[in-house]
Amino acid sequence: MTTRRKVPGVRNYDGPAGGWGALKATATAVREQMDTLKAPITLMRTNQPDGFDCPGCAWPDKEHKSTFQFCENGAKAVTWEATNKRVTPDFFANHPVASLLHRSDYELEDLGRITHPLVYDRASDTYQPVEWEAAFARIGEILRGLPPEQVEFYTSGRASNEAAYLYQLFIREYGSNNFPDCSNMCHEPTSVGLPRSIGIGKGTVSLDDFDACELIISIGHNPGTNHPRMMGTLHEASRRKVPIMVFNPLRERALERFADPQNMVEMATYGSTRIASSYFQVKAGGDAAAIKGIMKALLELEQTVGKVLDHDFIAQHTRGFDELVADLHATAWPDIEQASGLHQVELEKVAAAYAKSNATIVTYGMGITQHNEGTANVRLICDLLMLRGNFGKPGAGICPLRGHSNVQGNRTVGITEKPSKDFLDRLEKVFGFKPPAAHGHDSVKAMQAMIAGTAKALICLGGNFAVALPDPGQCFPAMGKLDLSVHIGTKLNRSHLLVAKESYLFPCLGRTELDVQDGMRQSITVEDSMSMVHASAGKLTPASEFLRSEPAIVAGIAQATLPDTKVPWQALVADYDKIRDLIEKTVPGFEAFNQRIRVPGGFRMPLPPTERIWLTPSGKAEFFVFPGLHEDKVVDGADVLRLITIRSHDQYNTTIYAMDDRYRGVFGRRDVLFMNQADLDARGLAHGDLVDIETVTQGRKLRYEKITAIEYKISPGSVAAYYPEANQLVPLDYIDVDSGTPSYKSVPVRIVRSALN
Repeated sequence: MTTRRKVPGVRNYDGPAGGWGALKATATAVREQMDTLKAPITLMRTNQPDGFDCPGCAWPDKEHKSTFQFCENGAKAVTWEATNKRVTPDFFANHPVASLLHRSDYELEDLGRITHPLVYDRASDTYQPVEWEAAFARIGEILRGLPPEQVEFYTSGRASNEAAYLYQLFIREYGSNNFPDCSNMCHEPTSVGLPRSIGIGKGTVSLDDFDACELIISIGHNPGTNHPRMMGTLHEASRRKVPIMVFNPLRERALERFADPQNMVEMATYGSTRIASSYFQVKAGGDAAAIKGIMKALLELEQTVGKVLDHDFIAQHTRGFDELVADLHATAWPDIEQASGLHQVELEKVAAAYAKSNATIVTYGMGITQHNEGTANVRLICDLLMLRGNFGKPGAGICPLRGHSNVQGNRTVGITEKPSKDFLDRLEKVFGFKPPAAHGHDSVKAMQAMIAGTAKALICLGGNFAVALPDPGQCFPAMGKLDLSVHIGTKLNRSHLLVAKESYLFPCLGRTELDVQDGMRQSITVEDSMSMVHASAGKLTPASEFLRSEPAIVAGIAQATLPDTKVPWQALVADYDKIRDLIEKTVPGFEAFNQRIRVPGGFRMPLPPTERIWLTPSGKAEFFVFPGLHEDKVVDGADVLRLITIRSHDQYNTTIYAMDDRYRGVFGRRDVLFMNQADLDARGLAHGDLVDIETVTQGRKLRYEKITAIEYKISPGSVAAYYPEANQLVPLDYIDVDSGTPSYKSVPVRIVRSALN
């Protein structure tokens, strides 16, 4: 056994998730980014009826009247956007792009808010101020000279429904369906898989269902970091004795115990609440085998005690049950144990709890979707729920946990590379132009087109496109081959510095800021993970008088690009109600849109499965047979481990708020590899050794050198490293073919001692 030694920046953290640690971190974020008098007022407007929607995650709000509806990570997101720090033209004049590229992702965003529209000057290698209208005119000139299929249009999930709708309208009038978006890199398997199983690409549960459920099965997500407001819901469920059964390769503190900062007793006594009633450390890539094991154990219970399956639901509402049963009977327990890393008795324990529960919710995150068989994984969860009729009744259903605050809304209002014929027909009827029908590029295909040189321009409505994608060794140089890149954002990030022949950087209003158009205060809308649509309106004075709203920037580019446009762009920007009127006419479910968003809390989009209506071709919910047990390509070799990319607690997607990962005991650094002690021992490694990592997929050999291996409670055979740094190990074509989503969560790697030890 190796001896554990002290490693700089790595130490044990004994506190619960939340609690005093969260309050201290919130105070630090406020002190470092905002005026201490302005910050509390701003935070108290978060998720309030007359305030703004938190940009930090997509978890819904229980009530729109509470005085305290933000969490630690939400406070970081708000203060990060509402910071006092500014990046002015003088800064850019004194800092060439080449020098900025040497700064870390954290340092770049921590510089503050961009204050002026900018254009890249190649002679000086600097961004320089430019007039809005002159920039729009030049962009329009370039776009008119390119075939639409050679332009890529990226969308971040932070964009509002109104901005996203105008964006897709512009792009389709321009003649393209190239809509790479952030959903392509996270929950696209949900959008593809759920319609095939239950007829709609969204979750089916509400917050009220969590109040009524009798069991929660949590698979492949870390709520304390990625959707932290969910912790309040799990805290309440645990305290009313609802079993919460967790499947995750890493022991995550937020899934172990949590102290609610709003619970005065817990805070006063330094107490906490246990979250997971059972914790199963499944192998990376072992989720499918584990779910099939639970279903197999359920069938065996049915044979033993009877009345376990909901045969009435299965007979009336589903198809494909017999094929599923045959596959499960043919799947051997030793194979399930080997593939999942779990014992038969453990999976039988879950099956017994599931059989006992009359209302079960399954929650899942990117630990399910970011695999070679991510779409199939999603469908497998539907199978599990359908066996006991857990759709269309209180306290039951499927709950995909989306990250960005409006990634689901963007898809609802038309941000998709695969638009339906019905949607395109409605656009043509309302606007009088014929949208393109051919499917366009998702995120991976867009970057592959850039690498191949067939894509000539990239427009980004938010986000950090190149950094979010795998394989920066290919992606970063490809950005420099473009004729044009345009980035709309609030802060500087690395993608902005990967300049094309002509590059523009447009600063936009943030979620927290006052948006006034034509003398009227505007509100925007967002859709959360549970299909609730509600209004959001910032009140802060904008970071600069030169900022424009996202709808205004989109409209400016559109009007400059389309001389014969059918869309009244300026009238729409002058009054966002008019944008919502058009959404109502072209997107089902938005009836009386403007009236309903003026009700605190907004309204819920239609979810037919909650009424046991299945919009599948057969009119039934469809069981799915998962082929085999492996959700990722099998790679031979006893020394092969599976790499999971993860986010730190001081991080949101590619945005890094600080260099700590408190709950995992990592402080001031991100260059660590989490390993099981047995895997360290098998390689003759010790806690704190420098190692090199190499992928073992076919094609390009990708390496990450001189990273510090640390012992952690992670399942044997699995290792983890921080995203986006570890993206250099993920091949661009290592994807779920059904959805196009990169497989960030189970990359086959080999690890050796670095020569520098």
